[in-house]
This record gives sequence, structure tokens and C-alpha cells, in this order.
Amino acid sequence: MLKKINDLESLAKKYRRELFEKLLIIKQGHPGSIFSMMEIVVALYHGGFVRFDEKNKIFLDKVLISKGHATATLYPILRDFGVLPLNEWDNWGHKSSLLRVFGNNSIPGIDITSGSLGHCIGAGAGMSISYKRSGKKKKVFVVISEGELYEGSTWEALLFAKHNNLNNLTVIIDINSLIILGKTDDCLNLNPIKDKISGLGIKTLEVDGHNLNELILTFKETEKTADFTCILAKTIKGKGSTVMENKKNWHYWNPMSDEEIKLTRDELT
Repeated sequence: MLKKINDLESLAKKYRRELFEKLLIIKQGHPGSIFSMMEIVVALYHGGFVRFDEKNKIFLDKVLISKGHATATLYPILRDFGVLPLNEWDNWGHKSSLLRVFGNNSIPGIDITSGSLGHCIGAGAGMSISYKRSGKKKKVFVVISEGELYEGSTWEALLFAKHNNLNNLTVIIDINSLIILGKTDDCLNLNPIKDKISGLGIKTLEVDGHNLNELILTFKETEKTADFTCILAKTIKGKGSTVMENKKNWHYWNPMSDEEIKLTRDELT
């Protein structure tokens, strides 16, 4: 198990480094949000929780990235599974490519077009209830941002998922304590998030969103439960780069000095 976790940690660092180099080229994107959720999706995909059909190169389960500005987190993972053609990754930032800062479902492996916040729990709940009613053994994972708890549609969808006990749906909230305007505690305090969600009767789990061992164990727990589950993943915006960590302005891409680029490259190596 230890070697596996070490491998996953290496992959997370590799993907951050590769995405950083892409963002340097295109000079746009959302590195803070991408870096905060990296271990979450590495655990999901490379931990085997999103089932993969090797023969047909398709995923059997759905992953919806509601924080659409961070969908690019999935691109190098989809490339490594052979779902996303290598030339699309290589061309991104250099010539014509399907890849965009915001993901859309014309990109192989991306299950929904997202960007406007507050929609993907509803979409995921719709998929989940359809799969249950048709007898399909498919799972749906939805990654949302903490800031999406400001959206009424998020709470409506949580209530719907709980009412229908969609135990084939798992919602992961990336809680990095920052939105584009600053600290969530200052903009509109959401705490205690766990009490609010568990108060709806939803099975609610907490995890260090950068600890791959904890993430693996938490996802295993959701597989065993008969209840709709919400995972609260505590993360750091811009994780891995001291230039970016816990800084609201790194929600967006910013110009970097040569010294900052070198430091970030060193830290991501």
C-alpha cells in the first residue's frame, strides 16, 4: 500500500508540474483551483474508484467537475489513460487543440460542460437517479468548490439527492477557504459546513484533501455505505507553490518573474 501511495503522490506532483508548464505557455487559467483538487482526482482515477474499460478506453463511471475553471486538472490524467489523444495534449498552447481552460463535453473523458457554478450536483443527481431506475451499476462523482455553497441550487440538489438516497452519487467539496473575492469566512461565512450538510441527514465525511492515504480510505468507505455521501476535503489553494498557496489572486493566472517561475518549477519537481 505504501508504494502505491508513494506512486500517487509522485503522479500528483508530476501533473501539477505539467499543468504549470502549460499555463505558462497559454498565460491564462486557474492554477490555484487546479492545484487544490489535484490529489482528489488522482485518488479517484488512479485509485480505481472511477472504473475503466481498458479495451474500449472509456470510463464506466461519471466524474463531473462543477468548478469548471479547474476542469483542466483532468487533462493529463485522461491523457495517461489513453482517453484523451496525446496530440491534443501536446498541441494545447501551440496549435489547434480540443483543450480549453474551461472543459466541455466535446473533450474525450469530460462528462459535462461546466463553468457556471452551482449546477453539477443537480446534473449528477439526475444521472444517478436515471442509473438507479434503469438498473445500471454506474457511479457519479461530483467535485464542487466551497464557493458553490453560496448557490441555492446546490442546496436544492443536495436535498433531492438525500430524499432519493442516491448512494451511487458522491459529492466532494474542495474546501480551500478562498473564493475569487477572498476568504470565504470574510465574504460570507459558511462554517460549520459539516453541521449544515449533516443536518440535512446526509452522511458527511471529512478528509485532508492532500493526504492520498486518507482520500483512498474515505473513498473506500463511500463504496461500502448504503447512503448518499458528501465528502468535505480540506485543501490549500495553489498547493505545491509557495508563490500561489493561500493567495486569492492566484484564482487566476498572474504574470510571474523569472525567479518565481524557477522557484515554482523547483518546488514542483
